[in-house]
Amino acid sequence: MKNENTDVWADWLLHRRTADDSQLAERLQKMVEVYADRVIEGARLKPGMTFVDVGAGDGLVAFRALNRLSGDINVILTDISEPLLLHAKSLSATTAAPERCTFLQCSAENLVGIADASVDVVATRSVLAYVKDRPAAIREFYRVLKRGGRISIAEPVMQNEYFVARAMKARIDSGKGQPDDKLLRLIHRCKSAQFPESADPLDISPIVNYNERDLLQCVVDNGFHDAHLELHVDIRPSLITTWETFIGTSPHPWAPTLKEIFAEQFTEGERRFFEENLRPGVETGTNASTDQMAYITGEKPA
Repeated sequence: MKNENTDVWADWLLHRRTADDSQLAERLQKMVEVYADRVIEGARLKPGMTFVDVGAGDGLVAFRALNRLSGDINVILTDISEPLLLHAKSLSATTAAPERCTFLQCSAENLVGIADASVDVVATRSVLAYVKDRPAAIREFYRVLKRGGRISIAEPVMQNEYFVARAMKARIDSGKGQPDDKLLRLIHRCKSAQFPESADPLDISPIVNYNERDLLQCVVDNGFHDAHLELHVDIRPSLITTWETFIGTSPHPWAPTLKEIFAEQFTEGERRFFEENLRPGVETGTNASTDQMAYITGEKPA
C-alpha cells in the first residue's frame, strides 16, 4: 500500500508492477533474473573490480553480481528514488558481502559522488528507458569509467506500443473498421492512456522515442568502442492469469492501471463490455505478451 515513504518509482516497482500479486511477483522475478544475469555476463567482472549499478531499484543486478564473485568486488548502487535505495539497503544484509555496498541517491545523468575514471563497470537494467537525456547519462557512464572500463546495459524497447496506439487511432478515424467496433475503441482508449499516440509525445516521452539502434548509436556517439547490440524478442504466454491482477497492474511507472482508466474514462456499461470480451483470454492463459530487450556492451578506449 502506498504511504508517505514511497514515490512513483518505489510504488511501481514494489506494488503496481504486480498489483501485489505474490504469484505474479514470483513469475516476474524469474524472468528479470534472466535479464540481470545477461547484464552481469556482459560486464565481464573480475575479482577486485568496482561495479556501478545505475538505477539499481531493489538491487537485483548488484546483489547477483556480488554473489557471483563471492563478495570479491565493490558495488555502488545508485537510484533517483530514496525509498528504493533504503529498500535495497535493507535487502543488502542478505547479500554475500553487504560491507562491499555503497548507496548513492542521484540521477543517471549526474552520478554525483562517483569520481572521474574510478570504476571498472557501469550497468543498467530498465533505466535509460525513463531518462529524458540519454546522451547525458551515457556521457556520465564514460566519465566515471576507467580506461578500458565497460558498460553493460539491458533496456526494454517499447516503441511498438506507440505504433500500435497510432494504428488503432488511424483505423478508428478512417472509418474502415466496423462503425460499431466498440471493443477496438475501448482497447485504444486504454492503450492511449498508458502510451503516447501523437507525434508530440513521441518527441518528448523517453519510453517510446527510441529503438535498439538508437541506443547503440548513442553509445558509439559518446565515445565507446567495440560496441555490441543484441535484441532479444520473446513472445510467451502472459504471466498474468487473473482478472484483478490484469486490471491492477501498470506497464511502467508513469502509466495508470486499467482499473484507474475504468474509473476515469469508462461508463459502467463500457467496463462490463470490456471485461466480458477480454476476461476469458486472461483467465484461460491464452493471452500472449511480447518482450523486447536490447542488450548493449561497449568499452571506454584503453
